[in-house]
Amino acid sequence: MKAALKTQEGTFEVREVAQPGLPGPDWVLVRVRVAGICGTDLRHWRKHEEDLAGHIMGHELAGDVVAIGDAVNNVAVGDRVVAETVLGCGHCEYCRARQYNICPDLYATRRRTVSRAYGQFLVAPASHVYTLPEHISFEEAALVDTLSVCLHAQHKSGLTINDRVAVIGAGPIGLGQLMLAKASGADVLIVDPVASSLAVAQDLGADVTVNPEEDDPVAAIKAFTGGRGADIVFECAGGPSMPQTLPLATQMVRRGGKVIIIGGFDAGITEIGLEWQRIQMSEIQLIPTASFAWHGLDKEQGEVVELIGKGKLDAKRLITHRFPLDRINEAFACGEGKAQTGAVFIAIEM
Repeated sequence: MKAALKTQEGTFEVREVAQPGLPGPDWVLVRVRVAGICGTDLRHWRKHEEDLAGHIMGHELAGDVVAIGDAVNNVAVGDRVVAETVLGCGHCEYCRARQYNICPDLYATRRRTVSRAYGQFLVAPASHVYTLPEHISFEEAALVDTLSVCLHAQHKSGLTINDRVAVIGAGPIGLGQLMLAKASGADVLIVDPVASSLAVAQDLGADVTVNPEEDDPVAAIKAFTGGRGADIVFECAGGPSMPQTLPLATQMVRRGGKVIIIGGFDAGITEIGLEWQRIQMSEIQLIPTASFAWHGLDKEQGEVVELIGKGKLDAKRLITHRFPLDRINEAFACGEGKAQTGAVFIAIEM
């Protein structure tokens, strides 16, 4: 099969590799049709990482089932599906408690099988495969992973109707957070320095958009909430901007409010100065989130498929660019230069 492999320099080399086989009777083989590029992928772009060199990357995908094991009964060959790439070891106490998103062996486990979206075929446990309604395209379905991260964060936040919410970052995660908050009856202010991203946010129903290079987000949220501050702030930027965006989130939230940390950190120690006395005396909650798993009786990724199918999440509006697999390096460059290209979600056609 054709696949994009990470190079020593952190770019990609497209070449022929062996197609994976089914590792067990309860697994399926998926022909990937569309894969996506997320913010985590971009943070690893053009970065030398010895442990990733030579590996197939990517964790946002949709495709169709081409083979199933003898024990599979929830999908059939020919079904259009999305494969969940958050896969734990399956036997630790966290996996047994349905919290496989915090499995200690999560990344090592998923990298061996499901987290290989930049290849034409991958294998996944049948329990992590969801059939798609016919009216959901492969492109829209490739956003299910992203929007599942957002849904998990909203579940952790306790967001409810009439909450005043701030979202920092208008990439796919921030825009997904915006859509979920609006669908739940909240009023939403969103912050981002990229004008094209704010325009998409406005289309999706943001009540207020703020460019921090032009206006003060703290003053804007105070005006938006009658001087109180946001009930909930979702930090959706992460990466190198976290030393600026996390303190900003704590300044935008009200006393007794919550800061939900979704944007990712790099490995190791990240030094970020915060007003800890103010945070403590105001009983501001800092709540980190990681991927997604179950919420009550339902798997969060399955819930997102349902929400897109019902038209409650407009995944199509987030798709701005498309590239074939052979041009994956151009696709990543497009995402990196979003201020010039207007990129939000980039679909890699396999």
